[in-house]
Amino acid sequence: MEEVSGKVAVVTGAASGIGLALATAFAGAGMKVVMADIEADALEQAAAGLPDGAEVLTVVCDVASAEQVEEMRDAAVDRFGTVHVVCNNAGVSAGGPIWLAGDDEWDWVLGVNLRGVINGVRAFTPMLIEQDEGHIVNTASMAGLVSAPLMGVYNVTKHGVVTLSETLDAELQMVGATGVGVSVLCPGWVRTRIHEAGRNRPPSDEPSSVETMDEGMREFIAGVIAAGLDPADVAAMVLHAVRTRQFYILTHPDWAAFVTQRTDRIVAGENPVVASLPSGPGDEDVPALEG
Repeated sequence: MEEVSGKVAVVTGAASGIGLALATAFAGAGMKVVMADIEADALEQAAAGLPDGAEVLTVVCDVASAEQVEEMRDAAVDRFGTVHVVCNNAGVSAGGPIWLAGDDEWDWVLGVNLRGVINGVRAFTPMLIEQDEGHIVNTASMAGLVSAPLMGVYNVTKHGVVTLSETLDAELQMVGATGVGVSVLCPGWVRTRIHEAGRNRPPSDEPSSVETMDEGMREFIAGVIAAGLDPADVAAMVLHAVRTRQFYILTHPDWAAFVTQRTDRIVAGENPVVASLPSGPGDEDVPALEG
């Protein structure tokens, strides 16, 4: 989709971080933007900061609910007539040993990170196929390409988003939907509020992984995120990918060696090694990832 001006983009998780940067970039490129998020006040504040003259619709939406995603799609169509670019971007985080994660933590993270993408794909893909024009961007993570320790729940969801995206792209080709492109976004450390995602966790009697995490680890994660890539740089990569039909979007290409290491060991039949990524240029390796 080389020409995006005048087209319609939907972004979930649009009130902050990568989602807000995507909405801003799309509006700056002349697109009409539908911003969806679970946080109503933050969403309105974010929309108010878009470039002057931007045509924007805000929709409060819990992406874990198929019904709410469908209602958001219908609102977008009612306002703008159709949709061309869909960014299934909303995401939350969890950490700690995988055997300590409770049912509520699994349900919450799977619901937003994986089911949210599934709901977006199911709601919008038929429309894009029918008009034979559009592009779907699913936000995964480098955690969808390697398996860092202490991120098991998160890793599961992001690996799921990667394979969902690859399968979707193959199936669109099989049915001849040549006008519909797919990208999977796999960020490394980016300056977002992903480590504060617990603010939107549903009430639970179970402690969250953040609550049980060592204070030093919490501070470390906050630090490397604060030093991460500017979300605007990620959004520029996504806009380029939509225009050029680029499938894999790796925000930190110097980390590709960690993906190669994993795949080489799989092909060689070797056991896994502990996955770690740099916390910053020249820094020691640390278990990591963001998205």
